[in-house]
Amino acid sequence: MPNRPKVVFLGPDYAFEAIDAHFGDDIRFVQCASIRRVLAQEIVDAHGLIDASMRLPITHEMIASASNFQIISTATTGCDHIDKTVLNNSSISVKTLKEDKDLLKNLTPAAEHTWALLLSLVRNLCGAVSHVHTGLWDREQFPGMMLEGKTLGIVGCGRLGQKVASFGKTFGMDVVGFDPHLSSWPTFISPKSIQEVFSNSHVISIHVHVTPDTRGLVSRELLSLTKRGAFIINTSRGQIIDEEALLDSLLSGQIGGAGLDVLDGEPNISEHNLVDYARNNSNLLISPHCAGYAPEAVNKVCTRAAEKVVQFFRDKVTELND
Repeated sequence: MPNRPKVVFLGPDYAFEAIDAHFGDDIRFVQCASIRRVLAQEIVDAHGLIDASMRLPITHEMIASASNFQIISTATTGCDHIDKTVLNNSSISVKTLKEDKDLLKNLTPAAEHTWALLLSLVRNLCGAVSHVHTGLWDREQFPGMMLEGKTLGIVGCGRLGQKVASFGKTFGMDVVGFDPHLSSWPTFISPKSIQEVFSNSHVISIHVHVTPDTRGLVSRELLSLTKRGAFIINTSRGQIIDEEALLDSLLSGQIGGAGLDVLDGEPNISEHNLVDYARNNSNLLISPHCAGYAPEAVNKVCTRAAEKVVQFFRDKVTELND
């Protein structure tokens, strides 16, 4: 490919090395530190961006300064960190993993992390481990909930929701789900209204994309419908839950515990109210948006994101030669 286009890569070193070795003849890949100022500088003369980080917002100002910029390819299904003005710019192609259902169905880390949070919560594992670290040994302080026969509620019954539901069935749970977009339901999930999911479930797991319709979907009203002491897991996006309402529900005991891999406003979370609560309460577990972060999976999705960029510029060359 003549006049190799410059493509900035945001993501881990090992993934950059893998795609650079594989596609380096076609594209001049440049790894960028996850620093907003550095990214803004690198984009100025770039033709594209591969984002496997989601740590930095991609702003209209950044892209407007790059006269050659043509494509963003994310190694994620979500792109809510990209400015809507950029997304609506018809001269910029935006690719996400939503297009790659066959690839995604074999990626399980996010569902596995969801289940890890769930098990840790219902057994109060972090509290029990900390208890032993202080030199104590009193198991009666840490009663766990048996999952057999309990109800697991899934909000968003797509690929990840169905995988988590299948884990629930393996543990002997009854599984109910809400998804207004699903036309064909698997036999192991009983479709319900969202109100029924919240009122009937002992554990609720959230798996939806952020849209204008889903922001604040898990509202104060829905949280008030739960069984007292129910558990909430969210590995989708922080904006899905009314976080102030969740905090109030934890404080009142209406919600027995929550496992969150995402927060509204991440990664700037040092003064976040939920983080402050979690520092002193073992019934709130927060991880740094790492549910899907396993090297085997990251290499696959970064390679796919790079393939789209390479194909995009190859098609451009073909158009010029026709």
